[in-house]
Amino acid sequence: MTKKVLVLMGGFSSEREVSLVSGKNISKALSKKGYNVVEHDLTDTKKLLKFLDTEKPDVVFNALHGNWGEDGTISALFDLLQIPYTHSGMLASSIGMNKYITKLIAKNAGIRVATSQRTTAKEYISSGTTIDYPYVVKPVSDGSSVGVFIVNNQEEKLLVKYKDINTEILIEKYIEGHELTVMCYKGHAHVVTEIKPSEDFYDYEHKYTKGGATHILPANIPHDVEEVCKAYAQTIHNKLGCKTISRSDFRYNPTDGVVFLEINTHPGMTELSLVPEQAKHIGISYEDLCQSLVEEASCRPLK
Repeated sequence: MTKKVLVLMGGFSSEREVSLVSGKNISKALSKKGYNVVEHDLTDTKKLLKFLDTEKPDVVFNALHGNWGEDGTISALFDLLQIPYTHSGMLASSIGMNKYITKLIAKNAGIRVATSQRTTAKEYISSGTTIDYPYVVKPVSDGSSVGVFIVNNQEEKLLVKYKDINTEILIEKYIEGHELTVMCYKGHAHVVTEIKPSEDFYDYEHKYTKGGATHILPANIPHDVEEVCKAYAQTIHNKLGCKTISRSDFRYNPTDGVVFLEINTHPGMTELSLVPEQAKHIGISYEDLCQSLVEEASCRPLK
């Protein structure tokens, strides 16, 4: 019997539009693989529950991005409903979205991380930070470089603003050098990509705009650096208990070495996204990658 797959996209986060693009791509890929595909744009939870009751999908492909989609919230809902879903479970997703907790786990596992401080936007504006310039300010829980600032001086400090002054933020030492990323697939790290944005910072716009960045695949880095990146990516993937796919980001320079930045337990699936490109490099087509996620879908058992 053909599996019915619900591709869940859209959502409530600042990455909604990117999620819609990912979702449409995934739907096409799964249809080519012979699945019975239905789509739902998440705008209202009650409407989603009604849709699930009507369609009764065998699997949910979680194509949501950002908060509510990647942070374990939607995963917990499907656990309770006992509907298998793609990507990591509630716990791994929740921890992976929290950059501060992930850094603590990474550091404890012997992975090098940047000096950092957790605070709130309000406290930062009033009291500043003990971390020397340059440093990076970013939300503790968000993705796609949303709300990220690189601060080089007092003037730039004044430009750091968030709509909610109680937003929990992470301030960390800025690491110069190569921007690197590694795909972990089924528990094993593979190729390293270097990202070279057209401007200084690989922000949201550069990630999702053609020509916004150049991807060097494989990265032109020393072999030992490549191996460290892959070892770190594999370690944090398995420490968090991630499922099927993840992507870990790093910075490298000869002085600081390889420094872990964060993990993405639900990597983007647009035509400009890094993981589909890396998968293709090791012989896994976009369609096969989507199929793999569907076939490994699961939910937490109630007993």
